[in-house]
Amino acid sequence: MGKLVMPYRRKRVGRTDYKKRLVLLKSGLVRLVVRASNKSMQAQLVEYQPDGDKVIATVRASDLGKLGWKGATGNLPSAYLTGLLLASKAKKSVPGDVILDIGLQKHHKGGRLYAVAKGAIEGGLKVRCSDDVLPPDERAHGKHIGEAVPKDVAQTKTRIMSEKHG
Repeated sequence: MGKLVMPYRRKRVGRTDYKKRLVLLKSGLVRLVVRASNKSMQAQLVEYQPDGDKVIATVRASDLGKLGWKGATGNLPSAYLTGLLLASKAKKSVPGDVILDIGLQKHHKGGRLYAVAKGAIEGGLKVRCSDDVLPPDERAHGKHIGEAVPKDVAQTKTRIMSEKHG
């Protein structure tokens, strides 16, 4: 009788695509890991280590409140600002290219996951990502939401770029 081989638990419950992960790890680059929930965004810079991944920096959309952001934390402009905040926090500790890791999440061109990448790129990180999937500036700055949002995005962006993070 054959031996029963159980797949990895994370593969069994549908949380990790190990083939995709292996491709990302073989690149040897730091990963920009973006995870979204209905009400928030989280972005991390993660470096592969043989004994476990090392998180270089983490930023959540809720951190934007400390910088004066009064808007929702689950929309496209807050995702853009989250990427910008992550880049301003960690661009000195990541000198080379970064590869985007969106995991098994559903994604679409110009969506929140890519808005984080756009913010990180504008913040100074060299993210390997096609320009075709990034949202246009009007959507990243919130013009599609309301008239006051672009002004709030600009104010928060100015605070992010002027403050020292660490």
